Amino acid sequence: MSETETETTSTQNLTLVQAVRDGLRDEMARDDDVIVMGEDVGKNGGVFRATEGLYDEFGDERVIDTPLAESGIVGTAIGMAAYGLRPVPEIQFSGFMYPAFDQIVSHAARIRTRSRGRFTCPMTLRAPYGGGIRAPEHHSESKEAFYVHEPGLKVVVPSTPHEAKGLLASSIRDPDPVVFLEPKLIYRAFREEVPDEPYEIPLGEAAVRREGSDVSVFTWGAMTRPTLEAAENLDGEISAEVVDLRTLSPLDEGAIVDSFEKTGRAAVVHEAPKTAGLGAEIAATIQEESLLYQEAPIQRVTGFDVPFPLYALEDYYLPEPARIEEGIREAVEF
Repeated sequence: MSETETETTSTQNLTLVQAVRDGLRDEMARDDDVIVMGEDVGKNGGVFRATEGLYDEFGDERVIDTPLAESGIVGTAIGMAAYGLRPVPEIQFSGFMYPAFDQIVSHAARIRTRSRGRFTCPMTLRAPYGGGIRAPEHHSESKEAFYVHEPGLKVVVPSTPHEAKGLLASSIRDPDPVVFLEPKLIYRAFREEVPDEPYEIPLGEAAVRREGSDVSVFTWGAMTRPTLEAAENLDGEISAEVVDLRTLSPLDEGAIVDSFEKTGRAAVVHEAPKTAGLGAEIAATIQEESLLYQEAPIQRVTGFDVPFPLYALEDYYLPEPARIEEGIREAVEF
């Protein structure tokens, strides 16, 4: 079923985390090779309850509680994937993925190349990511650039419940490893009608969330909502087009270039630190592909080059509508 065909199905009004759970259930029902594993994902239903009910429905051979050992979780999943299963390991917070980093980049990302195509790694590594929920250190980081930089990995960040389910299905069915980063700030922030039936949203395709003609604003994940709010606040003064990238690797360079060549001005909004963040790659892509269309410097509205702060400064760190509006104005008024 394609993305557009979902309009004819029955729906449920779900939060993003409920849509993730619905997507996992659909894929497990569709394919016996899909295995969920991680710390407390079984009887407990996961730290954010993203796997709640799956243990009772599918049993302990397909919903596996693991020891608190991220490298072991990912390493085991890679072995399962190499021998034909489709594991979906969960890391409780993306800031805990570093002990498994060697498994991800040295093995999962390279197994197709290393084996000359004999083995692939159809693993979808899920993790709540990003800030905004007043969590302690290592619970709020946005390190998507780590994984985007690694050839062999796909990187996906949904921004709505509908997209979370469709992108997750595509990730699980993909023959190669996918890092699926779920913005926990919006896990329960709003609801959306989500089709009951399984459906896919293609990886590698951005979505235009708001049409505009003066400036293109590129963003993803939890930053999509404040960016849309900023664009609405400026409506009547500045016509801002908002593009949700959805998949960060492979990046939809065609959508970026098409939008920029329409407006000639751009801003990028992300919550990761500015230096060497994905905003720099997007700006470089625009300059390589569309330099003659460029009317102004590309603005980056981002987190700061510091460790993610504790509670008192969290709201200051994350881009919010007023700061995004300022960035858009600078791009337009240059």
